[in-house]
Parts: sequence; C-alpha cells; structure tokens
Amino acid sequence: MSAYIPSLTNLVSNTTSRYTSALRQRITTTSTESDDLYIDDPDASHVSRVLRAYYKEQGKPLPAWLGVDPRDREKAQSQEKGGAGGYLGSLRRSAAGSGSTTPTGTGASKGGGLGEIWGDGGSPANTTGEGSLRRTGASASTGLGAGRAPLRRPVAGAGGVESGGGADRIGGARPLPSQRAGSYQNVGPSSGQHFQRCKTFDSSLRTMIKPCFSSRLVVLCCWLQLALGADQVVLSDNAKLSNDTLLWGPYRPNLYFGVRPRIPKSLTTGLLWAKVDSFQDVQNNFRHTCEQHEGMAGYGWDEYDVRLGGRQTIHDAGNFLDITTEFVKVPGGQHGGNWGVRIKGTPREDAPEHLMSSMIFYAAMEGFGSLQVSNEADDLGIQGVVKMEGSSNELGDFTLEVTEGPESNVHPPAMHKSYASKPLDRSIVASLQVEDANIWQAKALLFQHMKTEVDEMISLYGQENAPPPWQIFTIANNVAEGNLHFVQKVFDGAFEFDIMLSSGSAPEPVTSGAMSEAIKSTTKSFSDRFSSVLAPKAPFDKSQYQAFAHSMFSNLIGGIGYFYGDAVVDRSYAPEYEEENEGFWEETAEARQRQGVVRLEGPAELYTSIPSRPFFPRGFLWDEGFHLIPIADWDMDLTLDIVRSWFNLMDDDGWIGREQILGQEARSKVPQEFQVQYPHYANPPTLFLVFEALIDKLKAPELSKKSSDPLESIRSAHVQNPENAKIYLRKLYPLLKRHYFWFRKTQWGDIKSYDRDAFSSKEAYRWRGRSQAHILTSGLDDYPRPQPPHPGELHTDLISWMGMMTRSMRRIAETIGETDDAKEFQGYETGIVRNIDDLHWSKKEQTYCDATVDDYEESVHVCHKGYISIFPFLTGLLPADNPRLGAILDLISDPEELWSPYGLRSLSKSSANYMTGENYWRSPVWMNINYLAVKALYDLSQAVGPHQKRAGKLYSSLRTNLVENVFHEWERTKFAWEQYNPETGEGQRTQHFTGWTSLVVKIMAMPDVSQSKNIKDEL
Repeated sequence: MSAYIPSLTNLVSNTTSRYTSALRQRITTTSTESDDLYIDDPDASHVSRVLRAYYKEQGKPLPAWLGVDPRDREKAQSQEKGGAGGYLGSLRRSAAGSGSTTPTGTGASKGGGLGEIWGDGGSPANTTGEGSLRRTGASASTGLGAGRAPLRRPVAGAGGVESGGGADRIGGARPLPSQRAGSYQNVGPSSGQHFQRCKTFDSSLRTMIKPCFSSRLVVLCCWLQLALGADQVVLSDNAKLSNDTLLWGPYRPNLYFGVRPRIPKSLTTGLLWAKVDSFQDVQNNFRHTCEQHEGMAGYGWDEYDVRLGGRQTIHDAGNFLDITTEFVKVPGGQHGGNWGVRIKGTPREDAPEHLMSSMIFYAAMEGFGSLQVSNEADDLGIQGVVKMEGSSNELGDFTLEVTEGPESNVHPPAMHKSYASKPLDRSIVASLQVEDANIWQAKALLFQHMKTEVDEMISLYGQENAPPPWQIFTIANNVAEGNLHFVQKVFDGAFEFDIMLSSGSAPEPVTSGAMSEAIKSTTKSFSDRFSSVLAPKAPFDKSQYQAFAHSMFSNLIGGIGYFYGDAVVDRSYAPEYEEENEGFWEETAEARQRQGVVRLEGPAELYTSIPSRPFFPRGFLWDEGFHLIPIADWDMDLTLDIVRSWFNLMDDDGWIGREQILGQEARSKVPQEFQVQYPHYANPPTLFLVFEALIDKLKAPELSKKSSDPLESIRSAHVQNPENAKIYLRKLYPLLKRHYFWFRKTQWGDIKSYDRDAFSSKEAYRWRGRSQAHILTSGLDDYPRPQPPHPGELHTDLISWMGMMTRSMRRIAETIGETDDAKEFQGYETGIVRNIDDLHWSKKEQTYCDATVDDYEESVHVCHKGYISIFPFLTGLLPADNPRLGAILDLISDPEELWSPYGLRSLSKSSANYMTGENYWRSPVWMNINYLAVKALYDLSQAVGPHQKRAGKLYSSLRTNLVENVFHEWERTKFAWEQYNPETGEGQRTQHFTGWTSLVVKIMAMPDVSQSKNIKDEL
C-alpha cells in the first residue's frame, strides 16, 4: 500500500488544470464541425440544445436564462428589421412568454426558471442571516422569551402516509447533502452556493434526460455555474483527496459484508453463504444480514481504517466455517480509486471432513447506469474470472472481477448425472432485472430464483434420485442483461477468492498481487496509527489487551454506513403535542393514533456510525456524539464529515430526527409503531461534545508533534490548520444556532406559572414526548420520573445537556470571532448553571432531582438517585470548588448506591425501582454514561481543589473496573454488549453492540494517574 500512498497527494494537482480547461472548452464548443460559426457562443453548445429540446418536448417556454439557438436568432434578425428584434428581443419575448420576473441566476422563477425543471415552483432554499441569535431559528421568536410559542400548523392534509413528489412531498425540492458543500460530489470549501445549485440541478435533470446524456450533465452543471455568476470552482487537494479515500467502503453495515459508495442509487454489493450438506436446513443456514443469535461464535473487524481498509473475521459456528474478509482500497483516478476484497473460508475444528459451502456474491446497479456480465454466456458456467463492466455518471466506467482463487481450492466432485450440465468447478452466474426498490431484498430474490431451479431438478430427476444438496441448491446459468447479478461458487473445504473493482480512471487496474501488497501494508498502517493515537495506558498496555482494543475500535469505525431514502414523519402539529394539559400523555397517545399528516419525507442521505450491526443498523442522534469521541482522535476530518451529514438533515425549524430510519431496508428492522418521527421530539445534543473536542485540540500544545502517517494531513486538516476549522465552524454556525434555539423553543420548562424561585425566569427545560412509563427522547427510556406526568415537570438531565450545549455554542462563537453572540451565550450559560442549583438541588436528599408540581400547585422535587442525580457533574458544569461535589462523590462511590465492581449503576441499588419493570435504565451499567463519569473524575483530579485526591482514586478504580469487565466479557462471549449486569458483570441485551460500548478504547487510552505525584499519597 505504501507504493500507492504518495500518489494520493498528487491527484488533484495533476488534474485541476486539465479539469478546468476541458470544461471551459466543452462549455463553449458545439457538437459538430458545422457549428464552427458559433464556437464562442454558449447558446450554441450541445447542453444548451439539450435544454431547449427538453422545454420544447414539455411544451414549456424557454426561461430567460437560457438563450435561443443562434440559428433561430439569425432568422429572427432577418425577419425583424428594426424594432426590438435580435438577440435581446428574443430574450425579452422568452421572458414575457414564461411570465418570469426573476433575475437571471436566482433559480426562483415561477415559470421557466430553474425551479420549473425541479418541478417544485422554484422556491429558493431558506437562508439564515448572521444577525442576532434570535433571528437564526425557525422564526424571530426563537431566542429568549420565545417560551410558549405554539407548534407550527400545517396548511391542510388528509390522514395516512403520503408519498408524493415535488411540493406534495415535504422537502422534495431540497438538495441532498451530497449536493451541498462538503460531500463527495461537492467537496470544495470555496465552491459556494452556486455550485450547490448546479449540483442539485444536475441530479434533478438526470431523472428527465436519457442516460446517454449523462456524460454531458457534468458539463451542463458547470455551464450553469458560470451562468449563475459563480467563480471558478477550486478544489483543495486535501478536500478532494479526503473524499476520494472515503468514497468506497463496507457502507452496508447491516450485512456481514457489503460494499457501496457514498452515492445515492449507485453500485451496491453483498455476500451470502451457507453450508449445503443437507436438504433440511439450507434456507436457515444462509447468512446475509447481521442477526442476533444466528449461530455465530463472534464476528467483526479485527482491524479497520475507513480510509485504507482492514480485516474482518466471522466465526460462523452454525455453518462450521470461519470466514475472513480482507478489504483494501487502492487510490488513483477521478472516481475514488480501486478496491478489492479477499474472501477466505476455513472449516472450524468441529467441521465435517468434507464441508460443502456455497458462496454467493452479488452486484447491482441502482438508478441510472449500467452493469453487465462481459463473459460470453456458457450453459455450463464460467471458467476463470467472472468479469462485469459497469458505468454511471458518478463512477464513470469500471470493471468488477470475481477470481477463481488459488489452485488449492477444491470443488465438490461429480456424484450425480446433473453435474454434467452444471459442473461445480465453474462459477455459476445468474442475471436478473429487478426494480430498484427491491434490490436490498437480495436474499429473498435469491431464494425465489433458486426455488425455480430446485423445482426443475426435482421434476427432472425425482425425489428418489435427486442430486446432492450442494448440487441442487444452485442458481441458473443465465448470463443476460440485467441490473442484479449473482455469482455462485461451491467449495469442498477451505477456499479463497478475490473480488476487485477497477475504476476506468485509475492509472491501472487492481490485481490479486496488488491486493496482497495492500493487505500487508494496511495491517501495518493500522497498527502504527493505533499505537500513535489510541495506545492503551497502564495498566492496559500489556499485550493481552491489544487484540481487544484493536477489535473494539475497528468495529466502531467499521460500523460506519451510508444510508439513503425517505423517512416517515408526522407533520400534523396536533395541538396535543404541545403537552400543556394535565393528562397530556393520554392526549398525545390518541393524537399519535390519528397520525394526522404522516408523510414520507425526503429522500435524504446520512453518513453515520451505527450502534449495532444486527439490531440497530441505522443512525441514532444521541449515540452519534459518543461514537465520534474516539473517532475524533483517529480522524478528525472523518468525524467532522459525519457531523456535517447529521446537520444537513435539519429542517427549517432546526429539528433533526432522533432516529434516522431512511428507506425500506432500514424500516424493515423497525416495528411500524416506532418508525414515525415527530418534529417536537428532541434527543440529547451529544454532537456538541465533538465541537468541544475540536476546540480542545486546537488549543492543545502537543498537536505540533510530527506523525509518520502519510494521511495525517488529511485526517487532521482541521486541527493542523486552525483556519480550516474556523471555516468549517463558520459554515455550520447558522445551523448550529438554528438547532440550539429550536431546543430552547420546544423543550422549555415552566418556571413562572408555579412561582418557582430561581436566578433566571427562563432557564428550565422539560423533555417532550413523554409517556407514563418512558421518556424515550431523553435516551434514558424507563428511568424513573415523577408520577403522574405533569406539564410542570423540570428535568435535571435536560437542563444539564442544555448547559453543555450552551457552553459549546459560546466556545464556538469565541473561536470564530462572533463576540456579541459569545456574550449572549455566556448569559444563557450563567442562568442555566445557577438554575440547576435553584431548581434541582434537594437539600433533604443531598442530590440533584427532577421537579414536578404537587396537588397544591407547589413545585416539589422527585428524587430517584442514579444517573440523573449526577448529570450536572457528568456534563462538566460544576467547578472544582462546587459545594455539591462532596455529596456527588459520596453517591458515586457508595456500593449501596451507584458503585459496583463493573461500573456505575444506572439506578441506585437502594431505590425501590431497582431492577424493576423493563429494567433497561433501572440498574444496568451503561458505557456512555460511565465514560462521562470517568472523564469528569479525571478532570476533577487535575484541578486544584478539595476533592482532587479523592477524584483521582475514584477515577483509577472506575476506569479499571469498566475496562476489565468489558474485556473479560468480550473474551468469554466474543461480543461487546449494550449494557452490563451490575451484580454479575455479564453482558446483556443487544450483542455486537460496538457503538458507545467502544468508548472502552478511549478509557483505556486515558492517563494512568496512579503514578501522579499530586495524588500519590491518597493512593
């Protein structure tokens, strides 16, 4: 791989000048030699003619920004002697005919403008000013004092799920994030709004124009950019290179293995396998999607770097087979370079002497583009390499090859006369044409296809003389046109073969030899970088922890996926959702049953790290912030890319759905009652933890040290050059403000109505979306809360999150020079910190508590000691000399309260609710909250104050308990778990939960303070 790394830094510099000059030539060059008379006239270009043909076919007048054909212009000039004729006259007539009054380039014309091509009326995107903070939210009243602003009401709508296009589909005209700044398709930091428009136009126009024009659409996009008055697009080397290295990946993490690019409706691949030694259980033995309790003795990435690749091992005990997938990327060219994966199968120790395994790889092309098998059709199957050729606008031309593998591969022998017509020492290829919406159901499509083959064999040979199972459970030899192609190989014993994609724009195709070199280099690169940025500190720096640490982090970063599709959203804005009446939880339940206007919104795209491949293969908002904490140490550029992807999902009010269930494939994993997202539901704003980490890194002195990683300048581009970080934050700042004030507007808590005594009359908060037993929006689900629910409740965890979020906003404003905003945020922050004590501290219980209203309309505390009680400490809102810290440390360290040998309990052992009901957040040890506790204790141990030594001792003990337990459970079960039993330490609930449980890697990499002089005596 090292041979390929230097080529990365030359990609952009070698192509930018050719790119610019070629585009300018194409923009002003006509398509035939007879057009030489008009070579300098952009209205004579081929793309201009394509547009005019489109408007003519649709019976629409030409928009003002699209000039008439020069030939027609000459005819008009010859026919109109004098008067307002000629070119300008034709433009005026064109504009008058369309009724357009919009200036050229705005894209907001009601007739004949860019909006007409979009089909949405051409409404421009909502823009946010840089003025007062109160004007950056959904309305001018989103700042302080917005208080009881009602939820926005819809114009009208019938019930049921709607899925329309254009204006009928919410957000239908909104450009995808991939068409906005920072995406793979649009990476230039200076490309600006104009290039975003033309990328959106390019994507939209592709749905109207035949694929044969796809190669000219990029030219059209750039022509429009110039027409809109944009400057030349200059892509920075690092931005282009960063996105090239992130284009391809195993971005279908819900599968055991599936590669796709970060492009909507593009090439998608997957892998299926099964042992085929009996007729009874073949269907149940086929693996495809990651599932819990499917006979796995563990699986996941042993090492993985999202920019280079890595190795995954799947211990399939049910199929007596261990499978290794070694995925690597080879950079070069204009389309993300090449990639390859080596598939190895090794029979397990308890496998039969002859283990018959069926391996099926598939590749499919969604949307516009082509993918065909280029081998000649052969009724007996394909000998040698199976080769596919494909093309799409975004990927260009490419080839996909499936090799035979080494000579050591053994195939089943001929044991039945059916072997003569389908020898298993060849690859069997079947081509299908299926609808895009069904491609994700590849396993079901395979079974449907295979059933036909099985029925034909049984019919031909009969039940008594049926072929052996490995012969009968095969696909048809049917190389044909299609958009989905299955390649089946059947092996006896161990096997190996390669799958390789070579981009047509790459300097050379990838080979098995190049893959072998890249695999070795990737392993070394991963090990070197891990030792540099995430090396475990004592006492976890021993060799026994190395494989564990590598695996936990690799499965976190290997769980990054790309998702694209629509989402189900309730935009009814039912009055019950205000949750202002007593008994509101019953009213909201009824309103949800009505579902008002529940629509399919989007499509949207998301680049995200998922919590669990088998159980939660989708984006979760509050999980993401925790996921990105260790990833930020590994690759800050990747981290900020994921953060940007989330904020690109924000609606005009500032809301981001807490669970991103995008498309049918994602919805297939979610019960229907949980699929609907509600625009008044919040989630802990953990993404702001990432901004704090970024700002901390910008100020850290050790950042100047050299790194041997050749990709360091990409991974740390925003840290090594603080100006890059400021540019990023400035661009995102309007969205951050909008999101912040959405929280203040929708999750406000009532102080005045109940005469609560507090420093600020505004800084109080209450989660919306509460039921009697749950506050799912808080993330703490069934954690005990005041009963019955009341609109006067105030929640300790939410005001603490708001304090962290406000502090983060203040620091961001200071970093980018928004001094007035920083002062305003400072005021909010002061009010929140003061009100946490005034509204939530219970002198009687000596802890922080939720508040509610009793029968006499008096504010009272409801104390359920647990994670809620220490949230102000967890979020870093209590200084080292805070008088409450002693009581908090008492609660944390007491074995009868939160302390356990395996981590901090979510609920006190002394609580009557301990281990009751669902027992989800009513006792178990959760790694995300324990990480916050470890960090808070460490920070306290480093600050001069009365609790410094005690905090250091608790930090060391808690850190050790957490790591040792997760490590031992990983060794025992081969899985990371969602939560851990506080009495036994056993992992429970979701297995292969490699989301925030992987924070154990960050904890291992934290300092060992047991040797620190400032706490030596205490220890």
